[in-house]
Amino acid sequence: MTDFTVVIPTYNGASRVPDVLEKLQLQTGTENITWEIIVVDNNSNDQTADVVQNIIASWQEVFPLRYVFEAKQGIAFARQKGIEESQGELIGFLDDDNFPNSDWVLQAYLFGQEHPKAGSYGGQIHGIYEVKPPENFKRIEHLLLAIRESGDQPFLFCPEQLKLPSGAGLVIRREAWFNHFIPELVDTGRGDNDYEISIHFYNQGWEIWYNHKMNINHYIPRERLERKYLLSLADRYGLSTFKFRAMLVKNRQKPIIAVKVFLGSMKRVIQHLLKYKHHVNTDLVTACELRFFWKSAISPFYTFFEPLFN
Repeated sequence: MTDFTVVIPTYNGASRVPDVLEKLQLQTGTENITWEIIVVDNNSNDQTADVVQNIIASWQEVFPLRYVFEAKQGIAFARQKGIEESQGELIGFLDDDNFPNSDWVLQAYLFGQEHPKAGSYGGQIHGIYEVKPPENFKRIEHLLLAIRESGDQPFLFCPEQLKLPSGAGLVIRREAWFNHFIPELVDTGRGDNDYEISIHFYNQGWEIWYNHKMNINHYIPRERLERKYLLSLADRYGLSTFKFRAMLVKNRQKPIIAVKVFLGSMKRVIQHLLKYKHHVNTDLVTACELRFFWKSAISPFYTFFEPLFN
């Protein structure tokens, strides 16, 4: 059995994947680790396949590089394909705009060995911006762009408060997936299954950890700072609030959670309006926060009615 697998899902990543692979070629401290890399082409229509195959043809590293294709669109489908093709006891995900530090594989592997009850764990994700974000952008970068800089000590995440690792740089334990996981529960349709994986592991008794020694840089292009894009993320994540909270309780408790989510989120909407007043229309960060709170408030209704429209 291989110790560690790196899975890189990509869509039209011909210009990005080589840079991620270069960072992985520079990994240090892995002499005693057996590991592999799998690039999952998620139905790309650019030159991704040719680019990766050409790299494989000249690959001379002791750790193998493989290419697989997943026709079903969506990062969740691509991740699942990578897991199915993997041989590692531990499986780490890197997006095609994630650049790991030179000891990322080593630190990911060591943490898994030191914490055998960890079903999944994530590390620090530092934003590398193409253009300078607004001055107050740190208020929302963790929420909308998965930036994680949570200190220099490891800790257990608290799923009940929806404090969980991002999918970028997430490491999962093979045993947790194949022995306990039910893939149909994952929201493969929309692809926002980052939290679902860890919540399901948590419900099965696994621990969810933050490992401060795993560091990746997440490249944020100019277009991801545009107002329309950020508001769409606030919508999507806000509408997922009740769904994620409901996963943590029994069916009979879900109506209570629905009421708590609605009332708690509406309180935040009102407080936000009173605090920022006219800035909610002129300040991008404030507008995104308000949109997230509002969508969280209506998320119980959205979760109930969504199946009727799909």
